Amino acid sequence: MRATVEFLRQRVREGGWPFWLGLIVVSLLLGTLGGLTLLFLHPFMTVALVVGLVGGLLLLRSVQMGLLFLIGVATLLPFGAIPISLGFYPTFLDVALLALFGVWLARVLTRTQEEFLSSPLDGPILIFIILAFFSFVAGTAYAGITKDVLRHFIEVVLAIALYFVVVNSVTEKRRLKWTVLALMLAGFSSASIGVVLYLLPQALTVRVLSVLRIFHYPSGWGVLRFIEDNPLLPMRAISTSIDPNVLGGLLILVASLTAPQLFTERPILKKIFVAPILAVMLSCLLLTFSRGAFVGLAAAWLFLGALRYRRLLIALVLVGLLILILPQTRFYVQRFIAAGRVQDLATQMRVGEYRDAFKLISRYPWFGVGFGGAPSIDLYIGVSSVYLLMAENMGLVGLGAFLLIMLLYFLHGWRARRALTCDPEGEAILLGLLAAIAGAMVGGIVDHYFFNLDFPHSVSLFWLYVGLTIATTKVYLPSPEQP
Repeated sequence: MRATVEFLRQRVREGGWPFWLGLIVVSLLLGTLGGLTLLFLHPFMTVALVVGLVGGLLLLRSVQMGLLFLIGVATLLPFGAIPISLGFYPTFLDVALLALFGVWLARVLTRTQEEFLSSPLDGPILIFIILAFFSFVAGTAYAGITKDVLRHFIEVVLAIALYFVVVNSVTEKRRLKWTVLALMLAGFSSASIGVVLYLLPQALTVRVLSVLRIFHYPSGWGVLRFIEDNPLLPMRAISTSIDPNVLGGLLILVASLTAPQLFTERPILKKIFVAPILAVMLSCLLLTFSRGAFVGLAAAWLFLGALRYRRLLIALVLVGLLILILPQTRFYVQRFIAAGRVQDLATQMRVGEYRDAFKLISRYPWFGVGFGGAPSIDLYIGVSSVYLLMAENMGLVGLGAFLLIMLLYFLHGWRARRALTCDPEGEAILLGLLAAIAGAMVGGIVDHYFFNLDFPHSVSLFWLYVGLTIATTKVYLPSPEQP
């Protein structure tokens, strides 16, 4: 910094009047441009434009900056679209993915990155992507493809291919810890927004969320979400995720990643901060009333407690007892009982979706019906389950490829975890990532956002975690100790 200041002083001394004249002209141009922007655009848009320009310059600087930007967008502004029409409105997630892949490919082609780093999942993931393309093309025989379906499909493919970028760019402990910390803090920010918006008066919450209409978010009283869409029932927390179940899926990932930091001997963030962060995440999850996300997080924490952190099992039991005892959570318990008895409307609708999904899969079992639409009017694509939705889109072959990837993923993670028992820092990161994916897969039994064209940010986060898991084993277990 001191060298920069000295350099500028030297330029001022040597430049003379041409330097000052140029500085005045540039200042006048920038001032005029800023004034016109304020005059013709909304002030909020002006601030967003400036932040976007600065962010864009940083984004094009390195892959690490691109990853941090992607994390911020996927957690805090997942559905935000740039208010400039290109025949469609590109989202911030589109910009983040394209810039990230552009910078990474440029590094590979210019040999800035020395070599392409291979991993045990490269082949299976590449086959999975090829199968997705095959099902997409084959599905055009059943239904036409709109530009929105094509764009969302490309987003999902890029989200899956994000795995390769992560494995090849997060190659140092410093980068890995920065990325994990960014996920924890961004998740905490999203959870905090969700809790605050839930506690505010509903009219004020509507006004705050309606500000995001500039970025093509919904506005008005329709932004509020209630159980069974009934305003007489409790409201559900949504933060900036629009859908409470999608927010619940995000909280599975970030709360699972954060929990080991409270019990490890070498946390990457001081435990005095980790405890309140976890408390806010759990509070927000309860306020979503997302039963699938709650079960997913419970499964993730059971995974962590059974493998390594026994005190987490005690914490899980205490949380469960509080939910059963406190009068404020009585309705929550009733919702779980109603789901078990298939008495509430949401569960009944899910059962109907599963029945229809099995009917579609039985007619088109091998490669599904693609991503465009169902072949006949008595069938439809869409079910609240990652696995059934994947079987609808890509058939049993695609679903089998995905399950094979997950099997290899957990086998690799298990072997690496056994080799990392002497490194508490790396072990905590690895187990947090493994638990997050385990929780997401359990939650995915009754929810669909981790493989859905409408939620590419959730797909991106899922494969980001998969890539970070493999990156962790490479960083903390360099060859020849790789499992």
